Amino acid sequence: MTIDDLVDNFEFLDNWEDRYRLLIDMGRELPEFPDDERTEDNRVEGCTSNVWLIHGVEPGSPSRLTFRADSDAFIVKGLIAIILAAYSGRTPEEIRNTDIAGLFSRLGLEQHLTPSRRNGFFAMVERIHEIAASEAA
Repeated sequence: MTIDDLVDNFEFLDNWEDRYRLLIDMGRELPEFPDDERTEDNRVEGCTSNVWLIHGVEPGSPSRLTFRADSDAFIVKGLIAIILAAYSGRTPEEIRNTDIAGLFSRLGLEQHLTPSRRNGFFAMVERIHEIAASEAA
């Protein structure tokens, strides 16, 4: 799913309850996350819920980063699906240049998520940016 697809899907829905259900459905569609990767090293700090994030590197010139993540909270799994759509399969430069705050706003998330969920969302983004910077070096 592309960022434009995400925005179109969210804009198609008239109310937050429908968008909330879409977010949860998106989280349910995440690929399986290996139990042995649910470690402290893979846990994202700054999230109220447990969130685990792993990455891989697809060789090429430039290389692309892939991400897999999971959470023990349904709404957070939906937020993960948004983050993965925005970042997975992108180059470190594309990751740095993605306007995730703008996407967050376009989807209407800033108005309907608690501050702790918002902080958790951006903690995941920060971790991905750190990985991208490390892989670009």
